[in-house]
Amino acid sequence: MTPPATPAAPLTVAAVQADPVPGDLAGNAVAAARLTGRAVAEGARLVVLPELFLPAYHPPTLAADPAGTDLVAAGDGTVDDARLDPLRAAARDGAAVVVVGAAVRHPDGRRTIAALVVDRGGVAHAAYDKQQLCGDERELFQPGRRGATLLVEDWRFGLGICYDGCFPEHGRAAAADGAHGYLCPSGYLAGSAHRRDLYYAARALDNTMFVVFANAVDGVDPWRFNGGAAVYDPEGRPLARGADTGEDVLVAVLDPAVLADTRAAHSMLADRPADAGAARAALRG
Repeated sequence: MTPPATPAAPLTVAAVQADPVPGDLAGNAVAAARLTGRAVAEGARLVVLPELFLPAYHPPTLAADPAGTDLVAAGDGTVDDARLDPLRAAARDGAAVVVVGAAVRHPDGRRTIAALVVDRGGVAHAAYDKQQLCGDERELFQPGRRGATLLVEDWRFGLGICYDGCFPEHGRAAAADGAHGYLCPSGYLAGSAHRRDLYYAARALDNTMFVVFANAVDGVDPWRFNGGAAVYDPEGRPLARGADTGEDVLVAVLDPAVLADTRAAHSMLADRPADAGAARAALRG
C-alpha cells in the first residue's frame, strides 16, 4: 500500500490518566471537562481520556445500574444527554476534540463499550464500539461491528479501545485506512504494566504511526488501574508517559516531519505484500 499524504502542520495532543467515580456519570463528565481544560491550557487540540471513563470501568456498577451508567445514541450516532453539558462546553470553548470512554445503548438494543467523540462544536458522537471484548465484558456488552477513523484537521486517527490494541491486525487496519495515529482509551489493571507498555509501542512501530494511549489509574482492588498514559512516536518511543499512580495529563506534539522521516526510513506499510504469509512451507526437523 502507499502511505497517505503527510499532514501539513503539527498537532498537540493529550493522553489523560484519571480515576473516575463508579456510576457517577454526571460527576465524571465534570472531571472530564476539567481535565480537558487543563490539556487545552497546555496547547492540546485533541484530548483522549480512558476507557469507560464516564461511568467508570467498574463491572458491578455497570451490571447493577445500566440506566444510570449508559448513554443513549440516536439513529445518527449522536448522543444528547444533559449530563454531558460540562464536557461539551469544554470542547467547544477550548476548540478541542475529546475522545472519552462510555457505555452506549444503540437504537437496535446493543450495549457497547464506546469511544465517544465530542467535536469542536460540542456535539457528542458514539463514534466507535470496541470490537475485541475482554473476559467478563462479554457478559455486559456486545462487540463493535466496524472500525472507525477520526479526522482532526488533516490528521487521520484510527480508534481503538484497550484490548483492541493487543491485536496487530486492528492497528494495521487503521493504518491501511490511512491513519497517521491510533487513539486508545484503555483500562489496564495493576500488574499489567509490562503488557501495557509493550502493546502500544509495538502498534506504533508496526505501522509507523503515532499512538495516544489513555488509561485509568488508582481505584480500589480488584478494580485498581495502573496509569502509564503515554504518547508514542512512529518508532514506538514515548514522547510522554505518566507514572503508575496519580492523575496526570500528558501533552505531546505530533510532528508531521517525524512521521514522514520514519515512514521513509522504515517502509513496512509500503512494502507489505497483499498476501503476506498466505503460502507456507512445511518442514520436518
